[in-house]
Amino acid sequence: MSRLVIQGRRVVSGVHRVSGNKNAALPMIAASLLTSEPVTITNLPDIADVSSMLEAAKSFGAKITRDRTSSKVIIETPKLKSARIDSALASKIRTSFLFAGPLLSRAGRATLPPPGGDQIGHRRLDTHFAGFKALGAKAQLGRKTLALKGELKGAKILLDEASVTATENILMASVLAKGKTEIYNAASEPHVVDLANMLNMMGAKIEGAGTNRILVEGVEALHGAEVSVGCDYIEAGSYIVAAAVTGGELTLTNIDPKPFEILENAFKRFGVTWTIDHKEGKLHYIPKKRLKMKYDLGDAIPSVSDGVWPAFPSDLMSILIVLATQTRGTCLFFEKMFESRLYFVDHLRQMGAKIVQCDPHRVVVTGPSPLYASRVSSPDIRAGIALVIAALCAKGESTIMNAETIDRGYVSVEASLQSLGAEIKRVG
Repeated sequence: MSRLVIQGRRVVSGVHRVSGNKNAALPMIAASLLTSEPVTITNLPDIADVSSMLEAAKSFGAKITRDRTSSKVIIETPKLKSARIDSALASKIRTSFLFAGPLLSRAGRATLPPPGGDQIGHRRLDTHFAGFKALGAKAQLGRKTLALKGELKGAKILLDEASVTATENILMASVLAKGKTEIYNAASEPHVVDLANMLNMMGAKIEGAGTNRILVEGVEALHGAEVSVGCDYIEAGSYIVAAAVTGGELTLTNIDPKPFEILENAFKRFGVTWTIDHKEGKLHYIPKKRLKMKYDLGDAIPSVSDGVWPAFPSDLMSILIVLATQTRGTCLFFEKMFESRLYFVDHLRQMGAKIVQCDPHRVVVTGPSPLYASRVSSPDIRAGIALVIAALCAKGESTIMNAETIDRGYVSVEASLQSLGAEIKRVG
Protein backbone atom coordinates (compact mmCIF):
# COMPACT_ATOMS: atom_id res chain seq x y z
CA MET A 1 0.00 0.00 0.00
CA SER A 2 1.44 3.38 -1.00
CA ARG A 3 0.81 6.71 0.63
CA LEU A 4 1.10 10.36 -0.36
CA VAL A 5 2.94 12.71 1.99
CA ILE A 6 1.97 16.35 1.50
CA GLN A 7 3.37 19.56 2.95
CA GLY A 8 0.45 21.96 3.07
CA ARG A 9 0.04 25.64 2.31
CA ARG A 10 2.01 25.62 -0.93
CA VAL A 11 0.46 27.49 -3.86
CA VAL A 12 -0.71 25.27 -6.75
CA SER A 13 -0.13 27.32 -9.89
CA GLY A 14 0.97 26.87 -13.51
CA VAL A 15 -0.08 24.91 -16.61
CA HIS A 16 -1.65 21.44 -16.53
CA ARG A 17 -2.56 19.26 -19.50
CA VAL A 18 -5.90 17.55 -18.87
CA SER A 19 -5.92 13.80 -19.50
CA GLY A 20 -8.42 11.77 -21.47
CA ASN A 21 -11.71 11.03 -19.75
CA LYS A 22 -11.56 7.82 -17.71
CA ASN A 23 -15.33 7.40 -18.01
CA ALA A 24 -15.08 7.55 -21.81
CA ALA A 25 -11.92 5.44 -22.19
CA LEU A 26 -13.27 2.38 -20.37
CA PRO A 27 -16.39 1.77 -22.52
CA MET A 28 -14.36 2.60 -25.64
CA ILE A 29 -11.94 -0.20 -24.76
CA ALA A 30 -14.90 -2.56 -24.35
CA ALA A 31 -16.38 -1.42 -27.69
CA SER A 32 -13.18 -2.37 -29.51
CA LEU A 33 -14.21 -6.03 -29.13
CA LEU A 34 -17.15 -5.44 -31.49
CA THR A 35 -14.92 -5.75 -34.56
CA SER A 36 -12.20 -8.10 -35.77
CA GLU A 37 -10.27 -5.16 -37.23
CA PRO A 38 -7.75 -2.94 -35.38
CA VAL A 39 -9.12 -0.08 -33.29
CA THR A 40 -6.78 2.77 -32.35
CA ILE A 41 -7.64 4.86 -29.29
CA THR A 42 -5.68 8.08 -28.69
CA ASN A 43 -5.58 10.49 -25.72
CA LEU A 44 -5.87 7.42 -23.50
CA PRO A 45 -5.26 8.21 -19.80
CA ASP A 46 -2.45 6.23 -18.18
CA ILE A 47 -4.40 5.18 -15.09
CA ALA A 48 -4.89 1.92 -13.23
CA ASP A 49 -8.50 1.40 -14.39
CA VAL A 50 -7.44 1.64 -18.04
CA SER A 51 -4.71 -0.93 -17.45
CA SER A 52 -7.24 -3.26 -15.83
CA MET A 53 -9.68 -2.90 -18.74
CA LEU A 54 -6.93 -3.58 -21.28
CA GLU A 55 -5.89 -6.65 -19.29
CA ALA A 56 -9.49 -7.84 -19.35
CA ALA A 57 -9.75 -7.26 -23.12
CA LYS A 58 -6.57 -9.30 -23.56
CA SER A 59 -8.18 -12.20 -21.69
CA PHE A 60 -10.90 -12.32 -24.39
CA GLY A 61 -8.30 -12.65 -27.14
CA ALA A 62 -7.47 -9.03 -27.92
CA LYS A 63 -3.95 -8.15 -29.01
CA ILE A 64 -2.90 -4.97 -27.20
CA THR A 65 -0.21 -2.60 -28.51
CA ARG A 66 0.13 0.29 -26.10
CA ASP A 67 2.35 3.37 -26.33
CA ARG A 68 2.18 5.19 -23.01
CA THR A 69 4.39 8.05 -24.27
CA SER A 70 1.91 9.02 -26.98
CA SER A 71 -1.17 7.99 -24.92
CA LYS A 72 -2.25 5.57 -27.63
CA VAL A 73 -3.35 1.95 -27.80
CA ILE A 74 -4.16 -0.36 -30.72
CA ILE A 75 -6.61 -3.15 -29.92
CA GLU A 76 -7.14 -5.97 -32.39
CA THR A 77 -9.45 -8.92 -31.71
CA PRO A 78 -9.61 -11.08 -34.87
CA LYS A 79 -11.27 -13.86 -32.89
CA LEU A 80 -12.77 -14.06 -29.42
CA LYS A 81 -11.16 -16.89 -27.49
CA SER A 82 -13.45 -16.52 -24.49
CA ALA A 83 -16.70 -14.91 -23.45
CA ARG A 84 -15.97 -15.23 -19.74
CA ILE A 85 -14.15 -12.58 -17.73
CA ASP A 86 -11.75 -13.64 -15.02
CA SER A 87 -13.12 -13.03 -11.51
CA ALA A 88 -9.82 -11.57 -10.26
CA LEU A 89 -9.87 -8.94 -13.00
CA ALA A 90 -13.54 -8.15 -12.47
CA SER A 91 -12.96 -7.56 -8.75
CA LYS A 92 -10.55 -4.73 -9.57
CA ILE A 93 -12.93 -2.63 -11.61
CA ARG A 94 -16.69 -2.20 -11.79
CA THR A 95 -16.71 -1.27 -15.48
CA SER A 96 -15.61 -4.82 -16.34
CA PHE A 97 -19.37 -5.32 -16.72
CA LEU A 98 -19.21 -3.11 -19.83
CA PHE A 99 -17.83 -6.13 -21.70
CA ALA A 100 -21.25 -7.79 -21.38
CA GLY A 101 -22.79 -5.86 -24.28
CA PRO A 102 -19.93 -6.38 -26.77
CA LEU A 103 -19.51 -10.07 -25.86
CA LEU A 104 -23.23 -10.74 -26.11
CA SER A 105 -23.39 -8.88 -29.42
CA ARG A 106 -20.40 -10.55 -31.04
CA ALA A 107 -20.34 -14.01 -29.43
CA GLY A 108 -24.00 -14.44 -28.51
CA ARG A 109 -23.10 -15.06 -24.87
CA ALA A 110 -21.28 -13.55 -21.91
CA THR A 111 -20.42 -14.83 -18.45
CA LEU A 112 -19.18 -12.37 -15.85
CA PRO A 113 -18.68 -12.38 -12.09
CA PRO A 114 -20.14 -9.51 -10.06
CA PRO A 115 -18.10 -6.34 -10.78
CA GLY A 116 -15.85 -4.63 -8.23
CA GLY A 117 -14.71 -0.99 -8.01
CA ASP A 118 -15.29 1.83 -5.53
CA GLN A 119 -17.52 1.11 -2.55
CA ILE A 120 -19.49 4.36 -2.71
CA GLY A 121 -22.90 2.76 -2.48
CA HIS A 122 -25.21 0.27 -4.14
CA ARG A 123 -25.13 0.41 -7.94
CA ARG A 124 -27.79 -1.86 -9.37
CA LEU A 125 -27.45 -3.94 -12.53
CA ASP A 126 -31.20 -4.41 -13.09
CA THR A 127 -31.32 -1.77 -15.85
CA HIS A 128 -28.61 -3.58 -17.82
CA PHE A 129 -30.42 -6.91 -17.62
CA ALA A 130 -33.81 -5.43 -18.49
CA GLY A 131 -32.27 -3.91 -21.62
CA PHE A 132 -30.53 -7.13 -22.63
CA LYS A 133 -33.77 -9.06 -22.07
CA ALA A 134 -35.69 -6.60 -24.25
CA LEU A 135 -33.15 -7.25 -27.03
CA GLY A 136 -33.83 -10.98 -26.77
CA ALA A 137 -31.13 -12.22 -24.41
CA LYS A 138 -31.79 -14.65 -21.62
CA ALA A 139 -30.13 -13.81 -18.32
CA GLN A 140 -29.26 -16.12 -15.46
CA LEU A 141 -27.97 -14.75 -12.19
CA GLY A 142 -26.07 -17.19 -10.01
CA ARG A 143 -24.31 -16.61 -6.73
CA LYS A 144 -20.93 -16.15 -8.39
CA THR A 145 -21.67 -15.54 -12.08
CA LEU A 146 -23.89 -13.48 -14.34
CA ALA A 147 -24.69 -15.36 -17.57
CA LEU A 148 -26.23 -13.94 -20.75
CA LYS A 149 -27.14 -15.76 -23.95
CA GLY A 150 -29.21 -15.21 -27.06
CA GLU A 151 -29.58 -13.75 -30.54
CA LEU A 152 -30.28 -10.03 -30.33
CA LYS A 153 -33.04 -8.17 -32.15
CA GLY A 154 -33.92 -4.49 -32.12
CA ALA A 155 -36.47 -3.32 -29.57
CA LYS A 156 -38.02 -0.31 -27.88
CA ILE A 157 -36.42 0.03 -24.46
CA LEU A 158 -37.46 2.38 -21.66
CA LEU A 159 -34.70 2.46 -19.05
CA ASP A 160 -36.01 2.61 -15.48
CA GLU A 161 -33.12 4.97 -14.65
CA ALA A 162 -30.82 7.08 -16.80
CA SER A 163 -27.83 4.89 -15.99
CA VAL A 164 -24.63 5.74 -17.85
CA THR A 165 -23.19 2.23 -17.90
CA ALA A 166 -26.56 0.64 -18.73
CA THR A 167 -27.00 3.06 -21.64
CA GLU A 168 -23.48 2.23 -22.87
CA ASN A 169 -23.93 -1.52 -22.46
CA ILE A 170 -27.28 -1.60 -24.26
CA LEU A 171 -25.92 0.70 -26.97
CA MET A 172 -23.01 -1.68 -27.63
CA ALA A 173 -25.34 -4.68 -27.62
CA SER A 174 -27.76 -3.11 -30.09
CA VAL A 175 -25.39 -1.93 -32.86
CA LEU A 176 -25.14 -5.45 -34.34
CA ALA A 177 -28.69 -6.50 -33.44
CA LYS A 178 -31.16 -7.10 -36.27
CA GLY A 179 -33.56 -4.22 -36.80
CA LYS A 180 -34.02 -0.90 -35.04
CA THR A 181 -33.57 -0.11 -31.37
CA GLU A 182 -34.94 2.90 -29.49
CA ILE A 183 -33.48 3.64 -26.06
CA TYR A 184 -35.60 6.01 -23.97
CA ASN A 185 -34.47 7.73 -20.78
CA ALA A 186 -30.91 7.26 -22.01
CA ALA A 187 -27.98 8.88 -20.19
CA SER A 188 -26.63 11.92 -22.05
CA GLU A 189 -23.20 12.44 -20.44
CA PRO A 190 -20.30 13.52 -22.70
CA HIS A 191 -18.68 10.08 -22.37
CA VAL A 192 -21.85 8.43 -23.72
CA VAL A 193 -21.55 10.75 -26.72
CA ASP A 194 -17.88 9.80 -27.10
CA LEU A 195 -18.83 6.12 -27.22
CA ALA A 196 -21.62 6.70 -29.76
CA ASN A 197 -19.27 8.74 -31.96
CA MET A 198 -16.71 5.93 -31.81
CA LEU A 199 -19.29 3.32 -32.80
CA ASN A 200 -20.46 5.48 -35.70
CA MET A 201 -16.87 5.82 -36.89
CA MET A 202 -16.73 2.01 -36.82
CA GLY A 203 -19.78 1.79 -39.08
CA ALA A 204 -22.69 1.82 -36.64
CA LYS A 205 -25.84 3.86 -37.30
CA ILE A 206 -26.67 5.78 -34.12
CA GLU A 207 -28.66 9.00 -33.76
CA GLY A 208 -29.61 11.06 -30.73
CA ALA A 209 -26.57 10.52 -28.49
CA GLY A 210 -26.44 13.39 -26.01
CA THR A 211 -30.24 13.36 -25.64
CA ASN A 212 -32.50 11.04 -23.65
CA ARG A 213 -33.67 9.20 -26.79
CA ILE A 214 -31.12 7.23 -28.81
CA LEU A 215 -31.98 5.50 -32.09
CA VAL A 216 -29.90 2.59 -33.39
CA GLU A 217 -30.22 0.81 -36.70
CA GLY A 218 -28.44 -2.52 -36.53
CA VAL A 219 -25.69 -3.28 -39.06
CA GLU A 220 -24.11 -6.54 -40.23
CA ALA A 221 -20.59 -5.76 -38.99
CA LEU A 222 -18.34 -3.02 -37.68
CA HIS A 223 -14.88 -2.12 -38.94
CA GLY A 224 -11.76 -0.64 -37.38
CA ALA A 225 -11.27 3.05 -36.71
CA GLU A 226 -9.03 5.59 -35.02
CA VAL A 227 -10.78 7.51 -32.25
CA SER A 228 -9.82 9.96 -29.53
CA VAL A 229 -10.95 10.08 -25.91
CA GLY A 230 -12.50 13.39 -24.83
CA CYS A 231 -11.05 15.47 -21.99
CA ASP A 232 -11.58 14.48 -18.37
CA TYR A 233 -13.60 17.41 -17.03
CA ILE A 234 -13.66 15.77 -13.58
CA GLU A 235 -9.86 15.87 -13.45
CA ALA A 236 -10.00 19.46 -14.71
CA GLY A 237 -12.43 20.46 -11.96
CA SER A 238 -10.20 18.80 -9.36
CA TYR A 239 -7.15 20.83 -10.40
CA ILE A 240 -9.16 24.06 -10.56
CA VAL A 241 -10.21 23.52 -6.94
CA ALA A 242 -6.62 22.69 -5.93
CA ALA A 243 -5.54 26.06 -7.34
CA ALA A 244 -8.53 27.91 -5.85
CA VAL A 245 -8.01 26.73 -2.25
CA THR A 246 -4.26 27.45 -2.34
CA GLY A 247 -4.52 30.84 -4.08
CA GLY A 248 -2.91 29.78 -7.36
CA GLU A 249 -3.44 30.74 -11.01
CA LEU A 250 -4.03 27.85 -13.37
CA THR A 251 -4.15 27.21 -17.10
CA LEU A 252 -5.61 23.93 -18.34
CA THR A 253 -4.84 22.67 -21.85
CA ASN A 254 -6.34 19.86 -23.96
CA ILE A 255 -9.90 20.64 -22.90
CA ASP A 256 -13.26 20.30 -24.61
CA PRO A 257 -15.10 23.56 -23.77
CA LYS A 258 -18.66 22.17 -23.82
CA PRO A 259 -18.73 20.28 -20.46
CA PHE A 260 -17.53 23.40 -18.64
CA GLU A 261 -20.72 25.20 -19.64
CA ILE A 262 -22.52 22.75 -17.35
CA LEU A 263 -19.99 23.01 -14.50
CA GLU A 264 -19.58 26.78 -14.34
CA ASN A 265 -22.88 27.61 -12.56
CA ALA A 266 -21.98 25.43 -9.57
CA PHE A 267 -18.43 26.79 -9.37
CA LYS A 268 -19.69 30.39 -9.60
CA ARG A 269 -21.55 29.89 -6.31
CA PHE A 270 -18.14 29.73 -4.61
CA GLY A 271 -16.64 32.67 -6.50
CA VAL A 272 -14.66 30.44 -8.88
CA THR A 273 -14.81 31.61 -12.49
CA TRP A 274 -12.70 31.03 -15.57
CA THR A 275 -12.25 32.02 -19.19
CA ILE A 276 -11.99 29.58 -22.09
CA ASP A 277 -10.08 29.88 -25.34
CA HIS A 278 -12.27 27.75 -27.59
CA LYS A 279 -9.85 27.83 -30.50
CA GLU A 280 -6.83 26.67 -28.46
CA GLY A 281 -8.76 24.37 -26.11
CA LYS A 282 -7.50 26.16 -23.00
CA LEU A 283 -9.10 27.19 -19.71
CA HIS A 284 -7.65 29.96 -17.54
CA TYR A 285 -8.46 30.39 -13.85
CA ILE A 286 -7.32 33.57 -12.05
CA PRO A 287 -7.73 33.55 -8.24
CA LYS A 288 -9.74 36.18 -6.41
CA LYS A 289 -8.69 37.69 -3.11
CA ARG A 290 -11.46 35.87 -1.28
CA LEU A 291 -13.71 32.93 -2.05
CA LYS A 292 -17.25 33.89 -1.05
CA MET A 293 -20.50 31.94 -1.26
CA LYS A 294 -23.24 33.39 -3.45
CA TYR A 295 -26.52 33.02 -1.56
CA ASP A 296 -29.93 32.41 -3.11
CA LEU A 297 -32.63 35.09 -3.25
CA GLY A 298 -33.57 36.35 0.20
CA ASP A 299 -30.13 35.32 1.53
CA ALA A 300 -31.22 31.68 1.59
CA ILE A 301 -28.47 29.09 2.03
CA PRO A 302 -27.62 27.64 -1.39
CA SER A 303 -27.42 23.95 -2.18
CA VAL A 304 -25.42 21.86 -4.62
CA SER A 305 -27.22 18.72 -5.78
CA ASP A 306 -25.95 16.07 -8.15
CA GLY A 307 -27.92 14.25 -10.81
CA VAL A 308 -27.83 12.82 -14.31
CA TRP A 309 -26.30 15.04 -16.98
CA PRO A 310 -26.71 17.95 -17.49
CA ALA A 311 -27.09 18.20 -13.72
CA PHE A 312 -23.97 18.60 -11.59
CA PRO A 313 -21.92 15.36 -11.73
CA SER A 314 -21.64 13.22 -8.61
CA ASP A 315 -17.93 12.67 -9.26
CA LEU A 316 -17.21 16.33 -8.42
CA MET A 317 -19.27 16.43 -5.22
CA SER A 318 -16.40 15.46 -2.87
CA ILE A 319 -14.10 18.03 -4.48
CA LEU A 320 -16.59 20.88 -4.13
CA ILE A 321 -17.13 20.04 -0.46
CA VAL A 322 -13.42 20.76 0.10
CA LEU A 323 -13.82 24.03 -1.84
CA ALA A 324 -16.72 24.95 0.47
CA THR A 325 -14.49 24.52 3.55
CA GLN A 326 -12.35 27.39 2.22
CA THR A 327 -15.22 29.62 1.06
CA ARG A 328 -16.90 32.24 3.24
CA GLY A 329 -20.48 31.20 3.83
CA THR A 330 -22.64 28.10 4.25
CA CYS A 331 -23.76 25.55 1.67
CA LEU A 332 -25.89 22.39 1.68
CA PHE A 333 -24.64 19.46 -0.40
CA PHE A 334 -27.21 16.89 -1.48
CA GLU A 335 -25.65 13.68 -2.86
CA LYS A 336 -28.62 11.84 -4.35
CA MET A 337 -26.90 9.05 -6.23
CA PHE A 338 -24.63 7.16 -3.80
CA GLU A 339 -25.37 6.63 -0.13
CA SER A 340 -21.74 6.13 0.92
CA ARG A 341 -19.96 8.89 -0.99
CA LEU A 342 -20.18 11.48 1.79
CA TYR A 343 -18.75 9.39 4.61
CA PHE A 344 -15.28 10.76 3.85
CA VAL A 345 -16.29 14.09 5.48
CA ASP A 346 -15.29 12.54 8.82
CA HIS A 347 -11.70 12.94 7.62
CA LEU A 348 -12.31 16.60 6.78
CA ARG A 349 -13.79 17.22 10.23
CA GLN A 350 -10.71 15.57 11.68
CA MET A 351 -8.68 18.19 9.78
CA GLY A 352 -10.75 21.05 11.23
CA ALA A 353 -13.56 21.52 8.70
CA LYS A 354 -16.93 22.76 9.96
CA ILE A 355 -19.27 20.16 8.53
CA VAL A 356 -22.58 18.78 9.80
CA GLN A 357 -23.66 15.49 8.27
CA CYS A 358 -27.45 15.47 8.26
CA ASP A 359 -27.84 11.94 6.87
CA PRO A 360 -25.99 9.68 4.39
CA HIS A 361 -26.97 11.97 1.51
CA ARG A 362 -26.65 15.51 2.91
CA VAL A 363 -23.98 17.62 4.57
CA VAL A 364 -23.86 21.30 5.51
CA VAL A 365 -20.49 23.03 5.20
CA THR A 366 -19.56 26.40 6.71
CA GLY A 367 -16.34 28.14 5.78
CA PRO A 368 -13.72 29.28 5.68
CA SER A 369 -12.09 26.88 8.13
CA PRO A 370 -8.33 26.61 8.65
CA LEU A 371 -7.41 22.99 7.99
CA TYR A 372 -4.66 21.16 9.83
CA ALA A 373 -2.53 18.22 8.74
CA SER A 374 -3.73 14.73 9.49
CA ARG A 375 -3.22 11.09 8.59
CA VAL A 376 -6.22 9.86 6.62
CA SER A 377 -7.09 7.01 4.26
CA SER A 378 -8.57 7.35 0.77
CA PRO A 379 -11.84 5.36 0.52
CA ASP A 380 -12.42 5.90 -3.23
CA ILE A 381 -11.08 7.80 -6.25
CA ARG A 382 -12.96 11.08 -5.76
CA ALA A 383 -12.78 11.21 -1.97
CA GLY A 384 -9.08 10.43 -2.32
CA ILE A 385 -8.33 13.42 -4.55
CA ALA A 386 -10.55 15.59 -2.33
CA LEU A 387 -8.41 14.65 0.68
CA VAL A 388 -5.27 15.45 -1.33
CA ILE A 389 -6.69 18.91 -2.09
CA ALA A 390 -7.58 19.41 1.59
CA ALA A 391 -4.01 18.48 2.53
CA LEU A 392 -2.63 20.97 0.01
CA CYS A 393 -4.24 23.87 1.88
CA ALA A 394 -3.81 22.44 5.41
CA LYS A 395 -1.12 23.54 7.85
CA GLY A 396 1.59 20.93 8.34
CA GLU A 397 2.40 17.52 6.85
CA SER A 398 -0.49 15.23 5.91
CA THR A 399 -0.40 11.59 4.87
CA ILE A 400 -2.99 10.10 2.54
CA MET A 401 -3.06 6.32 2.91
CA ASN A 402 -4.35 3.88 0.27
CA ALA A 403 -3.14 6.15 -2.55
CA GLU A 404 -3.75 3.37 -5.09
CA THR A 405 -7.42 4.32 -5.19
CA ILE A 406 -6.47 7.75 -6.58
CA ASP A 407 -4.26 6.12 -9.25
CA ARG A 408 -7.39 4.45 -10.64
CA GLY A 409 -8.66 7.80 -11.92
CA TYR A 410 -5.81 10.33 -11.97
CA VAL A 411 -2.63 10.23 -14.07
CA SER A 412 0.60 10.56 -12.01
CA VAL A 413 -1.11 12.78 -9.46
CA GLU A 414 2.03 13.49 -7.41
CA ALA A 415 4.15 14.35 -10.47
CA SER A 416 1.40 16.60 -11.87
CA LEU A 417 1.01 18.48 -8.58
CA GLN A 418 4.78 18.76 -8.10
CA SER A 419 5.03 20.47 -11.48
CA LEU A 420 2.46 22.99 -10.21
CA GLY A 421 4.41 23.82 -7.06
CA ALA A 422 2.97 21.36 -4.56
CA GLU A 423 5.28 19.60 -2.11
CA ILE A 424 4.06 16.04 -2.41
CA LYS A 425 5.80 12.66 -2.58
CA ARG A 426 4.81 9.03 -2.75
CA VAL A 427 6.08 6.53 -0.20
CA GLY A 428 5.78 2.77 -0.63
